[in-house]
Amino acid sequence: MKIDFLTISGLLIGVAAILVGQHLEGGAISTLINGPAALIVIGGTLGAVMLQSPILIFVRAIKMLWWTINTPQFDTEAVIQKILSWSNIARREGLLGLENLEDAETDRFSKKGLQLLIDGSEPEAIRTILEVDIHTRENFDLQAARVYESMGGYSPTIGIIGAVLGLIQVMGNLSDPGKLGGGIAVAFVATIYGVALANLVFLPVANKLKSIVTTDAHFSEMIIEGLVSIAEGENPRNIETKLLGFLR
Repeated sequence: MKIDFLTISGLLIGVAAILVGQHLEGGAISTLINGPAALIVIGGTLGAVMLQSPILIFVRAIKMLWWTINTPQFDTEAVIQKILSWSNIARREGLLGLENLEDAETDRFSKKGLQLLIDGSEPEAIRTILEVDIHTRENFDLQAARVYESMGGYSPTIGIIGAVLGLIQVMGNLSDPGKLGGGIAVAFVATIYGVALANLVFLPVANKLKSIVTTDAHFSEMIIEGLVSIAEGENPRNIETKLLGFLR
């Protein structure tokens, strides 16, 4: 894991642009702070997405949110070297020579592939079993990422609901000018909250998470290619040439 300063910088720049723009237009930044509007937009969006999401997907989405700040690292070069070392051991000592490495392997996916390799599974069986693992994990994580995509769709509409509620308050107090300001503030600020959260937070988070999930799947596919090549008895030099194609 590594702190993603690009995410933090992007969020700060986006929020700062709105606040500075408000100030340059002559408006007070304090007018953008409205508790009822925030409650309507955030609470309504959260409620809607909880209603549509299975609990396992929703919980996974909450856990994955941390990835936007503390991004998983995929050290392709290090894994290629590890696979090449496995290949050299298998070439010298046979597949059973890899048994001593199984317990030391910390990556769950690599360990599963190593077990299949040591057990003498056929290359196509190794590929099929591990691809099912990849596709299942990728599909589950993509569904979790789409939770934030759904939030990005709901929040502007919930903001409009907040605006309508504010206007209802305004219309009901036309005879009392002192109460008009609060209703108008909720109306417009709720709309700003809905649109801003969708475009500065929810949709960018969804896209970043989907990118990480796709990268993880690509990384795992490289491991499969390495394991299958070892099972087929390919020359380590040929394996290295093949795996280097996964480098960006």
